[in-house]
Amino acid sequence: MTKIPYGKQDVNQDDIDAVVAVLRSDFLTQGPMVPLFESELARYVDADYAVAVNSATSALHLACLALGVGEGDSVWTSPITFVASANCALYCGAAVDFVDIDPVTYNMSVEKLSEKLEESRKSGKLPKVVIPVHFCGQPCDMQGIYALSLQYGFKIIEDASHAIGARYNSNSKLIAKNNSRDSSDFEKIGNCRFSDITVFSFHPVKVITSGEGGMVLTDDPSLAESIRELRSHGITTNISKMQPRPIAEIWNYQQIELGFNYRMTDLHAALGLSQLKRVEAFIEKRHSIARLYDQELGKLFFIQTPQQDISTYSSYHLYPICIKQNDYEINQLQVYKTLQKANVNVNLHYIPVYLQPYYQALGFKRGYCPQAEKYFQQTLSIPIFPTLTQADQSRIIETIQGLIL
Repeated sequence: MTKIPYGKQDVNQDDIDAVVAVLRSDFLTQGPMVPLFESELARYVDADYAVAVNSATSALHLACLALGVGEGDSVWTSPITFVASANCALYCGAAVDFVDIDPVTYNMSVEKLSEKLEESRKSGKLPKVVIPVHFCGQPCDMQGIYALSLQYGFKIIEDASHAIGARYNSNSKLIAKNNSRDSSDFEKIGNCRFSDITVFSFHPVKVITSGEGGMVLTDDPSLAESIRELRSHGITTNISKMQPRPIAEIWNYQQIELGFNYRMTDLHAALGLSQLKRVEAFIEKRHSIARLYDQELGKLFFIQTPQQDISTYSSYHLYPICIKQNDYEINQLQVYKTLQKANVNVNLHYIPVYLQPYYQALGFKRGYCPQAEKYFQQTLSIPIFPTLTQADQSRIIETIQGLIL
């Protein structure tokens, strides 16, 4: 029986041809494909600037640096995310803290954020940056978070690693009135309307892939320029930023700060650019798979399918099912083992970051974010990717249904 992965890239002949064309060109790195990918992605999400890097982790690190995060600062994020969402602050010498999740959307709770901010203001320990995570591809309540940023003075980095192609709409009442959730009614995540910076990931299991890679989006030209320099060793070729040197010497570049080698290659950019042409088709297929899961698994008394906020349009990077308490005593571990035995690579996204041994050593303890821990103990991600066949999806559904037969 073939093993079904929880996620998988879809690479077609056009993608292969795009990469081969770069291999046959004069540039493997620092050629024309990187800026082309940047401009096309910026256009797609309606952002002013895009800066390609070698991973979303690098993107998060550079975003923090560009916003001036350093020693003595604090960065807050969601506990239900990959560790990179928190590690990026530690790379800068800052402290990390966590805001509990909403039990319905699994995203950062705006209510809990508001409560934590008010308590922190009293002690004079407000965060410099808040990093909401668009978990599974469902957008956070960015309007609510942005309103709090104006009140409390923090910057916002949207971790949209799961969420390219996801959308939000501030007028949820209009959507409800028209009974419409068509993607054309929404604005795209990445336009930075309610944030300073947005970060995307192009890891192979994400909605589109560049092999490895990430992108930083912003509408602030100074942030974009800073991130471009930081991704390439802190080097500038901008004469206005260079220090004077003897006229007889050739100085066509200068390192003006400590940066990193976080650049994306033309090979990766070519694949990402080719994949971007199919992003809408990928998301439509993910929605189709999600609808069938909703229809069939939603009938089971022990399964809670993911809820979608009416004002958002998810990219469905992940499809998490919650195993509710039930009279049959079917639990998360039993579902996990049953699916693994059936060669279905169900996964856990995520263990709360602060429960990781490294973070426990920093002083975090169980009970810190109760909703996040409840999520961790009850929820599993089941396979969702564009090439998931109907037969394989039926096998997944039937395996879960079999727990009560």
